[in-house]
Amino acid sequence: MKNDQFGRFKSHSEPGPGDGGRTGSWRVVRPVIDLSKCIPVKSNKMACFTCWLYCPDSVITKTIPPTIDYEYCKGCEICAEECPADAITMVEESEFVKKEK
Repeated sequence: MKNDQFGRFKSHSEPGPGDGGRTGSWRVVRPVIDLSKCIPVKSNKMACFTCWLYCPDSVITKTIPPTIDYEYCKGCEICAEECPADAITMVEESEFVKKEK
């Protein structure tokens, strides 16, 4: 750490092995996009993408249609909360575990 001229400390850190890692099996809910309500899909234009903008883990693509990388999605529900078209719903992870078995 360095002192600047005003006596405050500056620090620099690098991501470690656990930072930005895969979600694993602890996610409780996952976002599911209803493409019939999604603004970019309906208009076939690069419009809206509010979900992409607000996703803290950057797991939503800015493509038509948008997709979600569930390997890294934490299920925070921010995308569903911010979607102006209510195109994203949160579904319990247990529903997908039953289907995958």
